[in-house]
Amino acid sequence: MSGLKTKPGQESVTELIQNIEPAEKRQDCEELQKLFAEITGDDPVIWGGQMIGYGSYAYKTKSGQEGEWLKTGFAPRKTNISLYLMFRAKGHEADLEKLGKYKSGVGCLYIKRLADVDQQILRKLIKECYEMADEAAASTQKS
Repeated sequence: MSGLKTKPGQESVTELIQNIEPAEKRQDCEELQKLFAEITGDDPVIWGGQMIGYGSYAYKTKSGQEGEWLKTGFAPRKTNISLYLMFRAKGHEADLEKLGKYKSGVGCLYIKRLADVDQQILRKLIKECYEMADEAAASTQKS
């Protein structure tokens, strides 16, 4: 069985962000970098060459697969910015209704521009999802 290919690396977060085009997306990612660092208290680490992660946790699935994953973070993508908020939206429905323009996937929110979302709601979601990663990690260690 092979493990996850997405692992923390040694690349420079500053260089990654400096090379983002267009300039508006680069500025949004600079702001997100500050926001995530302030909320989490963690230094950013590049995961898989593209994802900017804050914190990490060890996990073990019911099938016995073990690994390490980022608690929260973001990635500049071609058409949007992916926000890695590891939750299934349960209990966050009201906040998501007020967040603004976004799309969602499993554990991710996709935004075009930071200006499209309510900054206070985003801060709350980042904080709560970061804390939920600790709870999820603790529960996998018990099983």
